[in-house]
Amino acid sequence: MFTWDQAFATRASRMKASEIRELLKLLERPDIISFAGGIPDPALFPKEAFAEAYAEALSGEAAAAGLQYSVSEGFRPLRDWLVGEMAGLAIPCTAENVFIVSGSQQGLDYLGKLFLSPKDTALVTSPTYLGALQAFNAYEPAYDRLNLSGNRTPAAYRAAAAEAGGRVKFAYLSADFANPTGETVDRAGRERLLDLAAELDIPVIEDAAYQSLRYDGEPVPPILALDIARTGHIDAARTIYCGSFSKTLAPGLRVGFIVAAAPVVRKLVLMKQAADLHSSTVNQMAVAHVAARHFATQAEKIRAAYSSRRDAMLAALARHMPPGVSWTKPEGGMFVWVTLPAGMDGAALLARAIETEKVAFVPGQAFHADGSGANTLRLSFSRADEATIAEGIARLGRVVGAGRLAA
Repeated sequence: MFTWDQAFATRASRMKASEIRELLKLLERPDIISFAGGIPDPALFPKEAFAEAYAEALSGEAAAAGLQYSVSEGFRPLRDWLVGEMAGLAIPCTAENVFIVSGSQQGLDYLGKLFLSPKDTALVTSPTYLGALQAFNAYEPAYDRLNLSGNRTPAAYRAAAAEAGGRVKFAYLSADFANPTGETVDRAGRERLLDLAAELDIPVIEDAAYQSLRYDGEPVPPILALDIARTGHIDAARTIYCGSFSKTLAPGLRVGFIVAAAPVVRKLVLMKQAADLHSSTVNQMAVAHVAARHFATQAEKIRAAYSSRRDAMLAALARHMPPGVSWTKPEGGMFVWVTLPAGMDGAALLARAIETEKVAFVPGQAFHADGSGANTLRLSFSRADEATIAEGIARLGRVVGAGRLAA
Protein backbone atom coordinates (compact mmCIF):
# COMPACT_ATOMS: atom_id res chain seq x y z
CA MET A 1 0.00 0.00 0.00
CA PHE A 2 1.35 3.41 -0.99
CA THR A 3 2.25 5.73 1.89
CA TRP A 4 3.27 9.35 1.52
CA ASP A 5 5.94 9.16 4.22
CA GLN A 6 8.13 6.86 2.14
CA ALA A 7 7.88 9.24 -0.82
CA PHE A 8 9.10 12.34 1.02
CA ALA A 9 12.71 13.51 0.80
CA THR A 10 14.85 13.01 3.90
CA ARG A 11 14.73 16.74 4.57
CA ALA A 12 10.98 16.50 5.18
CA SER A 13 11.64 14.70 8.46
CA ARG A 14 13.17 17.91 9.81
CA MET A 15 10.13 20.04 9.01
CA LYS A 16 8.16 20.63 12.18
CA ALA A 17 5.22 22.84 13.05
CA SER A 18 6.09 26.18 14.62
CA GLU A 19 5.03 26.31 18.24
CA ILE A 20 4.57 30.04 17.81
CA ARG A 21 2.31 29.73 14.77
CA GLU A 22 0.16 27.22 16.68
CA LEU A 23 -0.02 29.51 19.70
CA LEU A 24 -1.19 32.40 17.50
CA LYS A 25 -4.52 30.62 17.32
CA LEU A 26 -4.98 31.59 20.97
CA LEU A 27 -5.24 35.22 19.90
CA GLU A 28 -8.68 34.36 18.54
CA ARG A 29 -9.91 33.46 22.04
CA PRO A 30 -11.14 36.59 23.82
CA ASP A 31 -10.65 35.01 27.26
CA ILE A 32 -6.89 34.49 26.78
CA ILE A 33 -4.29 37.15 27.53
CA SER A 34 -1.55 36.22 25.09
CA PHE A 35 2.10 37.20 25.28
CA ALA A 36 2.86 34.49 22.71
CA GLY A 37 2.90 36.08 19.26
CA GLY A 38 5.80 38.38 18.51
CA ILE A 39 3.68 40.33 16.09
CA PRO A 40 2.98 44.05 15.64
CA ASP A 41 -0.13 45.74 17.00
CA PRO A 42 -2.49 46.22 14.02
CA ALA A 43 -3.85 49.37 15.64
CA LEU A 44 -0.48 50.96 14.83
CA PHE A 45 -0.41 50.06 11.13
CA PRO A 46 -0.31 53.13 8.81
CA LYS A 47 -3.58 52.11 7.17
CA GLU A 48 -4.42 55.49 5.63
CA ALA A 49 -0.95 55.79 4.14
CA PHE A 50 -1.25 52.35 2.56
CA ALA A 51 -4.72 53.13 1.22
CA GLU A 52 -3.23 56.16 -0.51
CA ALA A 53 -0.25 54.13 -1.73
CA TYR A 54 -2.38 51.39 -3.29
CA ALA A 55 -4.71 53.94 -4.89
CA GLU A 56 -1.68 55.52 -6.54
CA ALA A 57 -0.13 52.17 -7.52
CA LEU A 58 -3.37 50.99 -9.12
CA SER A 59 -4.19 54.10 -11.09
CA GLY A 60 -3.16 55.20 -14.56
CA GLU A 61 0.07 53.86 -16.03
CA ALA A 62 1.31 52.73 -12.60
CA ALA A 63 -1.34 49.99 -12.54
CA ALA A 64 0.17 48.29 -15.57
CA ALA A 65 3.51 48.04 -13.80
CA GLY A 66 2.04 47.12 -10.43
CA LEU A 67 0.02 44.21 -11.80
CA GLN A 68 2.65 42.95 -14.23
CA TYR A 69 5.65 40.63 -13.89
CA SER A 70 8.74 42.47 -12.72
CA VAL A 71 12.47 42.04 -12.21
CA SER A 72 13.68 39.48 -9.68
CA GLU A 73 15.97 41.94 -7.89
CA GLY A 74 13.03 44.01 -6.70
CA PHE A 75 11.28 47.33 -7.41
CA ARG A 76 14.06 49.80 -8.18
CA PRO A 77 12.63 52.83 -6.30
CA LEU A 78 12.32 50.70 -3.15
CA ARG A 79 15.89 49.47 -3.51
CA ASP A 80 17.07 53.05 -4.04
CA TRP A 81 15.26 54.15 -0.87
CA LEU A 82 16.96 51.34 1.03
CA VAL A 83 20.36 52.48 -0.26
CA GLY A 84 19.70 55.82 1.45
CA GLU A 85 18.62 54.12 4.67
CA MET A 86 21.72 51.95 4.67
CA ALA A 87 23.92 55.02 4.22
CA GLY A 88 22.43 56.35 7.46
CA LEU A 89 23.62 53.15 9.19
CA ALA A 90 27.19 53.57 7.83
CA ILE A 91 26.56 50.89 5.21
CA PRO A 92 27.45 52.48 1.86
CA CYS A 93 26.08 50.43 -1.01
CA THR A 94 24.31 50.62 -4.35
CA ALA A 95 21.06 49.15 -5.61
CA GLU A 96 23.08 46.19 -6.91
CA ASN A 97 23.71 45.25 -3.27
CA VAL A 98 20.00 45.27 -2.37
CA PHE A 99 17.64 42.35 -3.02
CA ILE A 100 13.92 42.29 -2.19
CA VAL A 101 12.43 39.09 -0.75
CA SER A 102 8.91 38.00 0.20
CA GLY A 103 9.49 38.65 3.89
CA SER A 104 12.81 38.17 5.64
CA GLN A 105 11.81 34.56 6.32
CA GLN A 106 12.19 33.86 2.60
CA GLY A 107 15.59 35.48 2.78
CA LEU A 108 16.69 33.07 5.52
CA ASP A 109 15.41 30.13 3.48
CA TYR A 110 17.38 31.29 0.43
CA LEU A 111 20.54 31.75 2.49
CA GLY A 112 20.20 28.27 3.97
CA LYS A 113 19.81 26.89 0.45
CA LEU A 114 22.76 28.91 -0.80
CA PHE A 115 25.28 27.86 1.84
CA LEU A 116 24.24 24.59 3.49
CA SER A 117 24.87 21.12 2.21
CA PRO A 118 23.71 18.16 4.33
CA LYS A 119 25.81 17.77 7.50
CA ASP A 120 27.37 21.23 7.21
CA THR A 121 27.35 23.23 10.43
CA ALA A 122 25.53 26.50 11.07
CA LEU A 123 26.71 28.47 14.09
CA VAL A 124 23.75 29.92 15.99
CA THR A 125 23.31 31.58 19.35
CA SER A 126 21.52 29.66 22.06
CA PRO A 127 18.68 30.51 22.17
CA THR A 128 18.11 31.72 18.63
CA TYR A 129 15.22 32.72 16.36
CA LEU A 130 12.98 29.70 15.82
CA GLY A 131 12.11 30.77 12.26
CA ALA A 132 15.78 30.64 11.32
CA LEU A 133 16.08 27.08 12.60
CA GLN A 134 12.99 26.12 10.60
CA ALA A 135 14.39 27.75 7.46
CA PHE A 136 17.78 26.09 7.79
CA ASN A 137 16.47 22.66 8.85
CA ALA A 138 15.28 21.87 5.33
CA TYR A 139 18.90 21.78 4.19
CA GLU A 140 19.85 19.16 6.79
CA PRO A 141 22.62 20.95 8.71
CA ALA A 142 24.20 20.33 12.06
CA TYR A 143 24.17 23.17 14.58
CA ASP A 144 26.85 24.39 16.93
CA ARG A 145 26.53 27.01 19.62
CA LEU A 146 27.97 30.39 18.66
CA ASN A 147 30.03 31.69 21.57
CA LEU A 148 30.48 35.47 21.41
CA SER A 149 32.69 35.68 24.50
CA GLY A 150 35.77 34.63 22.55
CA ASN A 151 36.37 31.64 24.84
CA ARG A 152 36.19 29.04 22.05
CA THR A 153 38.84 28.63 19.39
CA PRO A 154 38.26 28.41 15.64
CA ALA A 155 39.94 24.99 15.75
CA ALA A 156 37.26 23.76 18.17
CA TYR A 157 34.50 24.86 15.80
CA ARG A 158 36.22 23.17 12.86
CA ALA A 159 36.72 19.94 14.79
CA ALA A 160 33.06 19.79 15.85
CA ALA A 161 31.91 20.43 12.28
CA ALA A 162 34.21 17.72 10.92
CA GLU A 163 32.84 15.28 13.50
CA ALA A 164 29.32 16.12 12.30
CA GLY A 165 30.37 15.28 8.76
CA GLY A 166 30.79 18.69 7.12
CA ARG A 167 32.24 22.18 7.43
CA VAL A 168 31.29 25.34 9.29
CA LYS A 169 29.38 27.36 6.67
CA PHE A 170 28.12 30.51 8.40
CA ALA A 171 27.30 32.21 11.68
CA TYR A 172 23.73 33.45 12.15
CA LEU A 173 22.50 35.85 14.82
CA SER A 174 20.14 38.69 15.59
CA ALA A 175 22.40 41.35 17.08
CA ASP A 176 19.79 43.94 18.11
CA PHE A 177 16.96 43.14 20.56
CA ALA A 178 17.07 39.51 19.51
CA ASN A 179 14.09 37.27 19.09
CA PRO A 180 13.63 35.57 21.56
CA THR A 181 15.78 37.15 24.30
CA GLY A 182 15.52 40.88 23.57
CA GLU A 183 19.26 41.12 24.14
CA THR A 184 21.73 43.18 22.10
CA VAL A 185 25.28 42.19 21.23
CA ASP A 186 27.68 44.97 22.19
CA ARG A 187 30.28 46.37 19.83
CA ALA A 188 33.07 44.27 21.30
CA GLY A 189 31.02 41.11 20.76
CA ARG A 190 30.37 42.08 17.15
CA GLU A 191 34.06 42.69 16.56
CA ARG A 192 34.91 39.30 18.09
CA LEU A 193 32.37 37.67 15.79
CA LEU A 194 34.02 39.24 12.76
CA ASP A 195 37.40 38.02 14.01
CA LEU A 196 36.01 34.49 14.36
CA ALA A 197 34.37 34.62 10.93
CA ALA A 198 37.66 35.72 9.39
CA GLU A 199 39.51 32.86 11.11
CA LEU A 200 36.92 30.35 9.91
CA ASP A 201 36.53 32.12 6.54
CA ILE A 202 32.73 32.03 6.71
CA PRO A 203 29.89 34.51 6.10
CA VAL A 204 27.94 36.18 8.91
CA ILE A 205 24.17 36.42 8.54
CA GLU A 206 22.96 39.46 10.49
CA ASP A 207 19.21 39.33 11.16
CA ALA A 208 18.26 42.97 11.65
CA ALA A 209 14.47 42.64 11.83
CA TYR A 210 14.28 44.84 14.95
CA GLN A 211 16.96 47.40 14.00
CA SER A 212 14.51 50.33 14.08
CA LEU A 213 12.95 49.44 17.45
CA ARG A 214 15.45 50.96 19.90
CA TYR A 215 13.79 52.66 22.87
CA ASP A 216 16.78 53.67 24.97
CA GLY A 217 20.53 53.17 25.25
CA GLU A 218 23.19 53.98 22.69
CA PRO A 219 22.90 52.50 19.18
CA VAL A 220 25.52 49.93 18.19
CA PRO A 221 26.78 49.90 14.58
CA PRO A 222 25.41 47.01 12.52
CA ILE A 223 27.84 44.15 11.99
CA LEU A 224 27.85 44.91 8.27
CA ALA A 225 28.91 48.51 9.00
CA LEU A 226 31.82 47.27 11.13
CA ASP A 227 32.72 44.77 8.42
CA ILE A 228 32.78 47.47 5.73
CA ALA A 229 34.92 49.66 7.98
CA ARG A 230 37.45 46.81 8.10
CA THR A 231 37.37 45.80 4.45
CA GLY A 232 36.73 49.15 2.77
CA HIS A 233 33.81 48.10 0.54
CA ILE A 234 30.58 46.12 0.82
CA ASP A 235 31.67 43.78 -1.98
CA ALA A 236 34.67 42.78 0.15
CA ALA A 237 32.56 42.24 3.28
CA ARG A 238 31.48 38.80 4.50
CA THR A 239 28.36 40.00 6.38
CA ILE A 240 24.86 39.59 4.91
CA TYR A 241 22.29 41.98 6.37
CA CYS A 242 18.65 40.79 6.46
CA GLY A 243 15.98 43.43 7.04
CA SER A 244 12.21 43.64 7.08
CA PHE A 245 9.30 46.07 6.88
CA SER A 246 7.12 43.66 8.89
CA LYS A 247 7.90 45.14 12.31
CA THR A 248 7.74 48.78 11.20
CA LEU A 249 5.13 49.13 8.45
CA ALA A 250 3.04 45.95 8.05
CA PRO A 251 3.81 42.20 8.07
CA GLY A 252 0.99 41.09 5.79
CA LEU A 253 2.60 42.59 2.68
CA ARG A 254 5.56 40.19 3.03
CA VAL A 255 8.29 42.59 1.95
CA GLY A 256 11.80 42.12 3.29
CA PHE A 257 15.28 42.73 1.94
CA ILE A 258 18.86 41.54 1.94
CA VAL A 259 21.88 43.83 1.68
CA ALA A 260 25.10 42.05 0.74
CA ALA A 261 28.05 41.86 -1.60
CA ALA A 262 27.04 41.86 -5.25
CA PRO A 263 28.16 38.25 -5.89
CA VAL A 264 25.81 37.06 -3.13
CA VAL A 265 22.92 39.11 -4.51
CA ARG A 266 23.47 37.68 -7.99
CA LYS A 267 23.16 34.13 -6.64
CA LEU A 268 20.03 35.04 -4.67
CA VAL A 269 18.45 36.51 -7.81
CA LEU A 270 18.90 33.15 -9.55
CA MET A 271 17.14 31.45 -6.64
CA LYS A 272 14.31 33.96 -6.84
CA GLN A 273 13.88 33.32 -10.54
CA ALA A 274 13.57 29.59 -9.87
CA ALA A 275 11.28 29.93 -6.83
CA ASP A 276 8.67 32.64 -7.43
CA LEU A 277 10.14 34.95 -10.12
CA HIS A 278 9.80 38.09 -7.99
CA SER A 279 8.08 39.48 -4.92
CA SER A 280 4.68 41.12 -5.37
CA THR A 281 5.24 44.22 -7.47
CA VAL A 282 2.24 46.18 -6.24
CA ASN A 283 3.16 45.48 -2.61
CA GLN A 284 6.70 46.70 -3.24
CA MET A 285 5.32 49.84 -4.86
CA ALA A 286 3.07 50.46 -1.86
CA VAL A 287 5.91 49.93 0.60
CA ALA A 288 8.16 52.26 -1.39
CA HIS A 289 5.43 54.94 -1.33
CA VAL A 290 4.81 54.65 2.42
CA ALA A 291 8.48 54.31 3.35
CA ALA A 292 9.49 57.41 1.38
CA ARG A 293 6.78 59.56 2.94
CA HIS A 294 6.08 58.13 6.38
CA PHE A 295 8.81 55.77 7.61
CA ALA A 296 10.39 58.11 10.15
CA THR A 297 7.02 59.15 11.61
CA GLN A 298 5.78 55.57 11.72
CA ALA A 299 8.94 54.33 13.42
CA GLU A 300 8.66 57.03 16.07
CA LYS A 301 5.01 56.14 16.71
CA ILE A 302 5.64 52.46 17.27
CA ARG A 303 8.75 53.12 19.37
CA ALA A 304 6.69 55.28 21.73
CA ALA A 305 3.93 52.66 22.03
CA TYR A 306 6.17 49.61 22.45
CA SER A 307 8.54 51.38 24.83
CA SER A 308 5.65 52.07 27.20
CA ARG A 309 4.51 48.45 26.99
CA ARG A 310 8.00 47.16 27.64
CA ASP A 311 8.22 49.35 30.74
CA ALA A 312 4.85 48.04 31.92
CA MET A 313 5.97 44.43 31.49
CA LEU A 314 9.27 44.91 33.30
CA ALA A 315 7.51 46.66 36.18
CA ALA A 316 4.89 43.91 36.40
CA LEU A 317 7.54 41.18 36.37
CA ALA A 318 9.32 42.92 39.25
CA ARG A 319 6.05 43.04 41.21
CA HIS A 320 4.70 39.57 40.56
CA MET A 321 7.49 37.07 39.85
CA PRO A 322 8.56 34.91 42.81
CA PRO A 323 12.20 34.58 43.93
CA GLY A 324 14.42 32.51 41.69
CA VAL A 325 12.98 33.89 38.44
CA SER A 326 15.08 36.21 36.26
CA TRP A 327 14.45 38.06 33.01
CA THR A 328 16.17 40.23 30.41
CA LYS A 329 15.74 44.00 30.29
CA PRO A 330 15.76 44.82 26.57
CA GLU A 331 16.59 48.24 25.18
CA GLY A 332 14.23 47.65 22.25
CA GLY A 333 12.39 45.06 20.20
CA MET A 334 9.32 43.11 21.29
CA PHE A 335 10.49 40.47 23.76
CA VAL A 336 11.43 39.67 27.33
CA TRP A 337 13.14 36.35 28.04
CA VAL A 338 12.35 34.70 31.36
CA THR A 339 14.46 32.05 33.08
CA LEU A 340 12.62 29.90 35.60
CA PRO A 341 14.20 27.99 38.50
CA ALA A 342 15.99 24.79 37.49
CA GLY A 343 13.61 21.86 37.25
CA MET A 344 10.62 23.87 36.03
CA ASP A 345 9.35 23.12 32.54
CA GLY A 346 8.02 25.93 30.35
CA ALA A 347 5.79 23.67 28.24
CA ALA A 348 4.11 22.17 31.31
CA LEU A 349 3.77 25.65 32.77
CA LEU A 350 2.04 26.85 29.60
CA ALA A 351 -0.58 24.12 29.84
CA ARG A 352 -1.34 25.10 33.45
CA ALA A 353 -1.30 28.81 32.63
CA ILE A 354 -3.89 28.44 29.89
CA GLU A 355 -6.09 26.14 31.95
CA THR A 356 -5.99 27.97 35.29
CA GLU A 357 -5.22 31.62 34.51
CA LYS A 358 -6.03 32.07 30.79
CA VAL A 359 -2.60 33.49 29.96
CA ALA A 360 -0.27 32.33 27.16
CA PHE A 361 3.43 32.62 26.28
CA VAL A 362 5.98 30.66 24.24
CA PRO A 363 8.01 27.95 26.02
CA GLY A 364 11.71 28.54 25.46
CA GLN A 365 12.96 25.09 24.52
CA ALA A 366 11.96 25.47 20.86
CA PHE A 367 14.48 28.31 20.48
CA HIS A 368 17.42 26.05 21.39
CA ALA A 369 18.88 24.02 18.53
CA ASP A 370 20.22 21.47 21.03
CA GLY A 371 16.89 20.97 22.84
CA SER A 372 18.00 22.64 26.06
CA GLY A 373 16.30 25.58 27.77
CA ALA A 374 13.24 23.76 29.13
CA ASN A 375 13.10 26.20 32.06
CA THR A 376 12.81 29.30 29.87
CA LEU A 377 9.99 31.19 28.18
CA ARG A 378 9.47 34.13 25.85
CA LEU A 379 7.06 36.98 26.52
CA SER A 380 6.03 39.49 23.85
CA PHE A 381 4.72 42.91 24.88
CA SER A 382 3.85 44.27 21.42
CA ARG A 383 0.14 43.37 21.22
CA ALA A 384 -1.21 44.13 24.71
CA ASP A 385 -1.86 47.51 26.29
CA GLU A 386 -0.35 48.45 29.65
CA ALA A 387 -3.37 47.44 31.74
CA THR A 388 -3.62 44.06 30.03
CA ILE A 389 0.09 43.49 30.52
CA ALA A 390 -0.21 44.22 34.24
CA GLU A 391 -3.11 41.79 34.62
CA GLY A 392 -1.51 39.09 32.46
CA ILE A 393 1.81 39.15 34.30
CA ALA A 394 -0.01 39.01 37.64
CA ARG A 395 -1.76 35.85 36.41
CA LEU A 396 1.50 34.41 35.14
CA GLY A 397 3.19 35.15 38.45
CA ARG A 398 0.58 33.09 40.26
CA VAL A 399 1.16 30.14 37.93
CA VAL A 400 4.93 30.36 38.25
CA GLY A 401 4.69 30.67 41.99
CA ALA A 402 2.52 27.56 42.23
CA GLY A 403 4.83 25.66 39.86
CA ARG A 404 7.91 26.68 41.83
CA LEU A 405 6.42 25.33 45.06
CA ALA A 406 5.51 22.07 43.31
CA ALA A 407 8.92 21.62 41.62
